[in-house]
Amino acid sequence: MASRRLPGAALIAAARGCAAILCIAALLSGGAGLVKAQETAPPEQAQAATLPPEQLDSLVAPVALYPDQLLSQTLVASTYPLEVIQLKQWLDQHKDLKDKALADAVQQQNWDPSIQGLAALPDVVKQLADNIKWTTDLGNAVLAQEADVMAAVQRMRKTAQDKGNLKSSEQQKVETQTVQDKSVIVIEPTNPEVVYVPSYNPAYVYGAPIYPYPSVYYPTGGLALTFGLGVAMGAFWSGGWGYGAGWGGGNINVNNNNTFVRNSNARQGGTRAADARGNSTWQHNAQHRGGAPYSNSALANKYGGTARGDSLGARQTNARQNLGNGPGDFGGRGGAGAGLGGAGGAGASRDFGANRIGDRGIPNTPSATNRSAFGGSRGMSGGAARASSARGASSFGGSRGGGRGGGRRR
Repeated sequence: MASRRLPGAALIAAARGCAAILCIAALLSGGAGLVKAQETAPPEQAQAATLPPEQLDSLVAPVALYPDQLLSQTLVASTYPLEVIQLKQWLDQHKDLKDKALADAVQQQNWDPSIQGLAALPDVVKQLADNIKWTTDLGNAVLAQEADVMAAVQRMRKTAQDKGNLKSSEQQKVETQTVQDKSVIVIEPTNPEVVYVPSYNPAYVYGAPIYPYPSVYYPTGGLALTFGLGVAMGAFWSGGWGYGAGWGGGNINVNNNNTFVRNSNARQGGTRAADARGNSTWQHNAQHRGGAPYSNSALANKYGGTARGDSLGARQTNARQNLGNGPGDFGGRGGAGAGLGGAGGAGASRDFGANRIGDRGIPNTPSATNRSAFGGSRGMSGGAARASSARGASSFGGSRGGGRGGGRRR
């Protein structure tokens, strides 16, 4: 039988048809393989692996010797790393604000009260912001193992005390108390209306670690425990400290009488059940996470966020949702408001690269040459931190609230 020659166009069409059939067959085959692989893959672990005590010890080492109230507030603030960065940038741009003017202005920012309450302690903010990887890891540990973190603080305090490096002084009072059958070391300011932020070299104060201490810069210059200028607490924190340590239950307490906490509760429509002193147990507010990924899927599922390892698209989508559905835009309200790019900034893209928080993409010390502290948005400058401790002379808030270290639940 004589062969028939197909016209050129018909030949090309036939070839394309064959190619399409082969591609469909390949996809079906591959898809079946993928389904089979998904069916046989081990299920995701519902509970992430916990950090061992020795690693927690090293993680809390830079803050374990803070007074109880400051320690507790710092631990809470570390769970909101994006807002730590925003506060640092905002303080750099508002160095003229002090005392009540500072308190009023920061209150207009829609940040968690733990972040707002650190505004008068620029040295603490600088340490947290300049070492954002450590800060994020610390916050993730608090979220996953709060009681274990509090126990690690006690172990490090005992280690420092046994070496003769933790004792009462003009700046702070160190006492050993029994709380719910537990022997705990409580640190409080000697003068309840003035707080001193301690600075120390962990390797000297505690000794050599099993896990390396975080590579945090310590401005002490020496080896032993030292203190900067005291921060008077006049009008800044009316109602007392916002946070305290519930050593008996291994939890962090919140003082609902604190100005920032009270105002935050009012914005959210109520106050959690509190004891006679107005204290209740702190709970993480995922709306202030700002799209920063959690360390594992268990935490992400618990708080409705994303986890490290999730796709860039998933993280950016979650960041947009947090910006749109949270307690307000991160620019805050009022004339002092600073957006993601800070007051007067170029304006941050909502795709601000939040997936980079707590990841290797953020340098320990942001530099002016970086487009963003989070690896992306131009609106978030990663300028080197130069917060002045002169703001430490500001007058803050007098009541002791927030709880002694006596184990009462907030």
